[in-house]
Amino acid sequence: MTHQSQALARTIIGIIGNVISFGLFLSPAIWKKKTTEEFHPYPYLACVMNCLFWIFYGIPVVHPDSTLVITINGIGLAMELIYLTIFAIYTNKRNRGIIALFLLGEAVLYTGIIVITLLCFHTHKMRSMFVGIICVVFGIIMYGSPLSIVRKVFKTKSVEFLPFWLCLAGFANGAVWFTYAFLKTFDPYLCTGNGIGGLLGLFQLCVYAYFTYKGPPPKAADDSKPSEVQLQNTATNTNASSPPV
Repeated sequence: MTHQSQALARTIIGIIGNVISFGLFLSPAIWKKKTTEEFHPYPYLACVMNCLFWIFYGIPVVHPDSTLVITINGIGLAMELIYLTIFAIYTNKRNRGIIALFLLGEAVLYTGIIVITLLCFHTHKMRSMFVGIICVVFGIIMYGSPLSIVRKVFKTKSVEFLPFWLCLAGFANGAVWFTYAFLKTFDPYLCTGNGIGGLLGLFQLCVYAYFTYKGPPPKAADDSKPSEVQLQNTATNTNASSPPV
């Protein structure tokens, strides 16, 4: 494959990755009741941190030629902050405290990583390695966030609180960005984070499939209750190893 064809393939796969990642960030938005029920804010918080670090990774002073990485994670960050706001409105006081505390901690951590990167590392290679390793860690946390409910799935033998579309989007997102990492110039950080993320997504899909067919039948909807807004997410989410990415 020539250099030009590799660049073209990388761009095409990157655009596909952007579309699928957009679906990953959208997947929590399922509306029904004005309550978060047993869902947790951790998936949103993990995705915010993941998006922040990938945006920093993609800027020219850290890792040049990563525009597509920046675009999808910028969109993802905005969406996750919106989800967190909605979640905070409909959740309990304890979860609101968790959200505020985590966001403050994430802001301090993010600022510290930026300062360390710019002051202590002076080449693209070293900056990419330092920030890339951090991105891999938070990407895996984002991809694995639906696992927080898997224990409940095994206990209840029900997939009621395991969001199928979030798991599917996570698997597809990981697979596409894993492929993207091999085009033009190999990116070990995109490859590692999204490779593991894709495997985690596949595992979650297998769990969903098994208990969908082996578990108890879904509960009938209660038509006597008024239709309201509900956030359905365990996560994610989403980051963009990704990427997620």
